[in-house]
Amino acid sequence: MKTRNGWVEIDGVRYDHDVVVHTDRSVTKRHKKPSKRLKSTYGHTPLSGVELGFLIHEQPAILYIGTGQYGDLPVTPDAEDVFRHYETVVRPTPDIVDLLKEEPRPFVAILHVNC
Repeated sequence: MKTRNGWVEIDGVRYDHDVVVHTDRSVTKRHKKPSKRLKSTYGHTPLSGVELGFLIHEQPAILYIGTGQYGDLPVTPDAEDVFRHYETVVRPTPDIVDLLKEEPRPFVAILHVNC
């Protein structure tokens, strides 16, 4: 796994958009459409609680949130409320990518690839 501004590479596949790494290690595009309505409030589409409903089905041992190359992805209070149900690490995406390389437990990672 590696990342630079604008992309993340997972298992040899480069993604130029935000991704979710699921507990089965599959990768899907982050569906941020539910959070877009908050863009004017945060100046950037934040990670909001409405995006995190899928976690109840996955039950990760740990949740990783990659907040972008420079850590600028806003996180809403309702997302932080969801975090309280999981062991959660919120850091810039490069830091998260490094942690994921060594993580043996089932995890979910939401990785922002810009800012």
